[in-house]
Amino acid sequence: MKISTKGRYALRLMLDLAAYNTGEPISIKDIARRQAISEKYLEQIISVLNRAGYVRSVRGAGGGYLLTRDPKEYTVGMIFRLTEGSLAPVEGLEDGKPDLADHPELVTYDVYRKIYEAVNQVVDHITLADLVDHQRQLADNYVI
Repeated sequence: MKISTKGRYALRLMLDLAAYNTGEPISIKDIARRQAISEKYLEQIISVLNRAGYVRSVRGAGGGYLLTRDPKEYTVGMIFRLTEGSLAPVEGLEDGKPDLADHPELVTYDVYRKIYEAVNQVVDHITLADLVDHQRQLADNYVI
């Protein structure tokens, strides 16, 4: 499984909204500057997040975006599944049906299932709040 640029940038965008949350909307321009990501690309991603109800837009002067929930309520898995679709390394894992074309090598299905379960275990237990805390710890430990 490989996370696309869209998935990685969506996670960074959501992390930025969580880390810089003051209760006021945050502009795409500010996020783009801090994250060194194109505004146009972020606009495409924020549209997906907005349609899914992960963020809310505020129009007008001083407008921008806000998370719709507390950062503790978003997991990395939620964000990746929204942008990536399935996190399964092979077809058939999410619905529990092994690919019958692989029937002679069905033992490999167990390997793929274990990979899938391990990935889900990790991404479903890391929240945006966890990432914000970790980012702050790294910043506190940074020495020039």
